[in-house]
Amino acid sequence: MIERIIILENIDPIVFYGINNCNIQLIKTLFPKLRFTARGMVIKVIGDENETAIFESKIKQLEKYCAEYNILNEEIIIDIIKGQTPTEVKQEHLIIHGVNGKPIIGRTENQQKLVKTFETNDLVFALGPAGSGKTYVAIALAVRALKNKEVKKIILSRPAVEAGEKLGFLPGDMKDKIDPYLQPLYDALQDMIPAAKLKDLMENNVIQIAPLAFMRGRTLSDAVIILDEAQNTTTHQIKMFLTRLGMNAKMIVTGDMSQIDLPSSQTSGLVQAIKILKGVAGIGKVEFGKKDIVRHKLVQRIVEAYEKFEEKQKKETKTATIPEINIEKKEL
Repeated sequence: MIERIIILENIDPIVFYGINNCNIQLIKTLFPKLRFTARGMVIKVIGDENETAIFESKIKQLEKYCAEYNILNEEIIIDIIKGQTPTEVKQEHLIIHGVNGKPIIGRTENQQKLVKTFETNDLVFALGPAGSGKTYVAIALAVRALKNKEVKKIILSRPAVEAGEKLGFLPGDMKDKIDPYLQPLYDALQDMIPAAKLKDLMENNVIQIAPLAFMRGRTLSDAVIILDEAQNTTTHQIKMFLTRLGMNAKMIVTGDMSQIDLPSSQTSGLVQAIKILKGVAGIGKVEFGKKDIVRHKLVQRIVEAYEKFEEKQKKETKTATIPEINIEKKEL
């Protein structure tokens, strides 16, 4: 009789063990000759040397499957332990599997283009309207790079600019005041990483979410860095951010030129950066459009209605500013 200790990594134990430890109870029935306990990320097993070796091998296979697909159920467990390959539904344009095995894919042509552009460039600008999936896909690419051990951390940032509301009066510390600006980034991460695992990654600073002002003075290496809502950066802010890029790092900068919340006297740093960096090697750009909007079908109609309204306003303003020219006829 020997004892083996198996350390689990890169998985959420809640997903691995199942609700009320149902997965562990099933595994126990499939290895009736062994005695084992599971607590946290550690499994201790006692039994025959050959039997415990087989057990460890199967647990590692289950761990690998769980880490990749974020799901583990009775059918998968039985297939793997009996030496069969679990049935997999191949998803075209798959980026990663999210929580509960949900496939996160490039759903539109431009979302797929962003995936390819990210693979061949160290800095990518993703521009387009609300709901086109640019931030969501960017975060999925960052999570994939982390899971594949291509990078050691993910850094997500946003400029803290109010869209008409003032949050400075809210109670709490700096984090409490800033979190409302960063909530969309948390929402995307919660779709892709199980809650317990996400909490652990954030507590250990593997995933960092911070307002843009906190980036000053840092060199960001071995990371995927995402700047969201970049249309609300000033010219100095975006230059500061872009020059944080370190070794073995990639950046994705997202923004919507139609939703600039800066004071009218300030130039958007994103608008300026696109002009200045045009044609620079190693920088890619993907422009999303109305056809890429993947939210409720009404969102696309709302965007189109606002575009028509704004175009009409521009024409009216242009007409109003053209002075009337009176040409007097002179007698020859």
